[in-house]
This record gives sequence, structure tokens and C-alpha cells, in this order.
Amino acid sequence: MTTSAMILGNDRRMFIIEYLRKCNGTAELRDVVEYIAKKEGNTDRRHRKSVYVSLIQTHIPKMEREGIIEFKHGTIKLIQIPENVDVYMEIVNKNDIRWATVYSILALGSGAMSYYVRSWEGFVISSVFLALSIIQRLKEKRIVKRSG
Repeated sequence: MTTSAMILGNDRRMFIIEYLRKCNGTAELRDVVEYIAKKEGNTDRRHRKSVYVSLIQTHIPKMEREGIIEFKHGTIKLIQIPENVDVYMEIVNKNDIRWATVYSILALGSGAMSYYVRSWEGFVISSVFLALSIIQRLKEKRIVKRSG
């Protein structure tokens, strides 16, 4: 498994990277635990402890071995960001509309409008949006497949 796939395959590891990037690459473990608990929608003591244990026992050691982070004295430091993390983070946000969907909607909307006003230029624009939608979906599929 590649480094990217190892990171992309787990939400908590992705949250670690996401939080470290927001904090200019360095954060205290307790703050990372709190952030992950909030992202998972449960900030009670028992859940935070569960997050803490999983980070200490599994995620932090794995990320250290891959050279992604460094962990010393309760501080996590981001050393490198694996390839495709930005694209994957965009794909994985569950509450957002994916770019491929946006492009599909624009293709359909501009295609319908072009038909209504009988504009060949509109059909060209619609085709561009359709092509972007297909390209984005193929890119997402390739990244998800590679990380799975």
C-alpha cells in the first residue's frame, strides 16, 4: 500500500492532516483529539478517550513510520503531505456537493438553455461542462480505487 493510500484510507488520519494544516503544521495531541471528536460528532469524555487511544496506538505510529508526522512530548508536527490528499479531502467531505456533480448540473442546465434559445455556442459550453464532469468522475474513481 502506498503512503497516500495508507493515509487516504482512514478518516482519523485525514483529520490529523487536516487539523495540522490549519495549525501551520504543529499542534498539541489534546487539541487534535478534540478536533477529531468534534468532526465525528461526539465530544463526550468516553469518545475523546477512544480517539486518544486510537491515535496513540495506531494512527500516530503508522504516520510516523511513513515519515508524514513527528510526535514528541505531546506535540504532533507535520513533516510531509502525501500526494492526492487535497483531491481526496475534497471528494470525502460528505456534506458538500462534488465538483463532478456541479459540472453535470451546469452541462444539463446550459444544454437545456441552449436548446431553448437555439444557440450552438451554448451546446459547445454544455459539452465543455460535460467533459469536465466526466474527467472529474474518472479522477475521483482512480483516487478512491488507489486508496482502497
